[in-house]
Amino acid sequence: MNEPVTTLPTSLRANPRLSQWLRFRADGTVQVRSGKVDLGQGISTALAQIVAEELDIDIRRIHMQGVTTASSPNEGMTSGSLSVQDSGSALRLVAAQARVCFLDELARQHGLDLDQRTRLAVQDGQVSIGISQPIGSYWTLGDLGLLERDAAAQTKPKPTGLHRLVGTPVRRLDLPPKLAGQAAFVHDMRLPGMLYGRVLHLPSPSAELLQVDLDAVQALSDVVATVRDGRFVGFITRDEYGAVLAIKKLQGSAQWREPACLPSLDSLPAFLQNAPLETSVVGEKAATGAEANEEADAVTRAKPRDVAAFSASYSRPFLAHASIGPSCAVARFTANPESTVLEVWSHSQGVYNLRADLALIFDLPAQAITVHHVEGAGCYGHNGADDVACDAALLARAVPGQAVQVTWSREDELGVAPFGPAMRVELRAELNAGLHRGLDTGPGTKKVRITHWQHQVWSNGHGLRPGRGKVPVLLAASLIGKPFAPQVSVNAPLAAGGGAERNAVPLYNFASWKATSHRLLTMPVRSSALRSLGAHANVFAAESFIDEIAHAVDADPLEFRLRHLGDSVADSRARDALLVAAQRADWARWRQQPAHRPEGHGMGLGLARYKNTGAFCAVVAQVDASADLRVVKLWIAVDVGQAINPDGVANQIEGGAIQTVSWVLKEAVQFDNTRILSTTWGTYPILKFSEVPQVDVQLINRPDESCTGAGEATHGPVAAAIANALFDAAGVRARDMPFTPERIRQAALAQ
Repeated sequence: MNEPVTTLPTSLRANPRLSQWLRFRADGTVQVRSGKVDLGQGISTALAQIVAEELDIDIRRIHMQGVTTASSPNEGMTSGSLSVQDSGSALRLVAAQARVCFLDELARQHGLDLDQRTRLAVQDGQVSIGISQPIGSYWTLGDLGLLERDAAAQTKPKPTGLHRLVGTPVRRLDLPPKLAGQAAFVHDMRLPGMLYGRVLHLPSPSAELLQVDLDAVQALSDVVATVRDGRFVGFITRDEYGAVLAIKKLQGSAQWREPACLPSLDSLPAFLQNAPLETSVVGEKAATGAEANEEADAVTRAKPRDVAAFSASYSRPFLAHASIGPSCAVARFTANPESTVLEVWSHSQGVYNLRADLALIFDLPAQAITVHHVEGAGCYGHNGADDVACDAALLARAVPGQAVQVTWSREDELGVAPFGPAMRVELRAELNAGLHRGLDTGPGTKKVRITHWQHQVWSNGHGLRPGRGKVPVLLAASLIGKPFAPQVSVNAPLAAGGGAERNAVPLYNFASWKATSHRLLTMPVRSSALRSLGAHANVFAAESFIDEIAHAVDADPLEFRLRHLGDSVADSRARDALLVAAQRADWARWRQQPAHRPEGHGMGLGLARYKNTGAFCAVVAQVDASADLRVVKLWIAVDVGQAINPDGVANQIEGGAIQTVSWVLKEAVQFDNTRILSTTWGTYPILKFSEVPQVDVQLINRPDESCTGAGEATHGPVAAAIANALFDAAGVRARDMPFTPERIRQAALAQ
């Protein structure tokens, strides 16, 4: 981490000017600009730590500017657990170079010789020769334009051994105003003369509006204006309560034709396999050299019952984001004879991407639109934030000069926001020999190993985000009078993390393997990115499957995983994560002394390296299956390389783990052949506070390794660990999420 870089980070190559990132202000503070937004994950605190560390200043001097297209560097989307990795690496180099620039200038002004330059020290921004000869500060040089230069590829950041702030727990900078009840979210915004709007969303994906009584809505005393543009219908009121009353009247007057267009919920996995598909090979490896010869010899020597193949299929349903607070945005148009300007306040994950789609819809140059990020309720991927921003802008166009705030209802949030795609995974594995029970653990026997692995995944694409194509994908884009064609979700290239195929490439060292992705070319339910994308289902399937094989050959599930890890650095880090989690959970005692287990309880393992390039995460889950399935405790070991803020990492891991428990036990989008039915908390239940398990997080800090994100590392391993713990507790293999009591009963009957 302390070597000079030879290639600038991606974000810095795209935004190379140092002044785009930092500004030293006369009041003794440093304004830091990042293109990554804080979605509640605490990224603003971690980035502030990085800058304060490199500049040797108190973190209280750091002011993190909100992300805006008016002045922030364009870092694309805040997604994929890349904020520290991308923006953090950029800011580290920017701050390191800024420090060098300032020290060089002070040395020049004071005519310092080489020996004096090498003894320059910085303490909270004050520069001195040694500790006793002050010569100035960063702020005395703030107006000299020293940052009006591009980043240099040979910048050398501070050695990790000298870090005093990075790697230590720092209190979140964003929490005090929230905890004090101050206005912090876009929902709290109150601009002068602000109005309020609502939109009549389609009740089903293919609904056709036959009739609506806008005159009756316009007649309401609080209504300022009604808007109809093709199938887009909404209104504007003077206050929030008036908007609530008016939307009920508007919905009551609407008449629809709703053709049946959705697949059968009961046969969803079959639908995924039978829909029109685009098939691609994600990756493959053929056995070579000694591995191939050993495999062939084993097959030749083995008895018929000793060589066989395992196969199994797994699935997850469509999942909703289910944020506690619904999507919200504010927009304002200013029209005059010379220009038309649109300003938007949104909790979008990508303000520049949102701006690009708005420019297409409103036929405006991108420079005529400014999008500011303002925090909303927690975001877990592509939710309704961008869509509601477009709703607000379309309504604001009807009242130039006045800001309009639009807040979605709970029914909107659960019914029309993008969903995480349903997925089906099929796995097949072949072993070298010895499938009958007892052979693997007998004295002097050769350990059974998986020699071939095949992974196939069926899913819609996991990417329908705005700003990535020539056609806007915002919800209203296909409804306005001059509509844009609805698009079908795609998958990002595997080099960028992939989508449905994320983590389909095996973590373990198998002699040969092949991973294949089948992307649906039709999209009955609007779907896009949800936290961890395909990694959730792929890791759940792979880690459940390897557990099944371990039990079939009488191998300990922990040891069976370890034997399939090699000698690389990555394998060593995966091994460490497994062993740390197992030790924290006292795995050996659980396996060797069954009498100590509470009745109906079980333990299971899960392991993954997120995206095969990110954080390593190993999980042990303990469940109670004596009645309805309940997760009692999770032990999690995580390796994110250098941990900037250990508390922040632990918070992200714990939050992701609890969300996964909710996905695994409860969550599934419900629909009939026409409509989404799960539009309330009663029909889309999530985990209750009383059901939250204990979570033990052990951080494996590696200060000399590159930083990786933590927000999405848990979702696959936790899901698999729960499934494997259920088998340990009750002997039931649950392969289709969620694990509701009815699903578990069906799985038990099928075995």
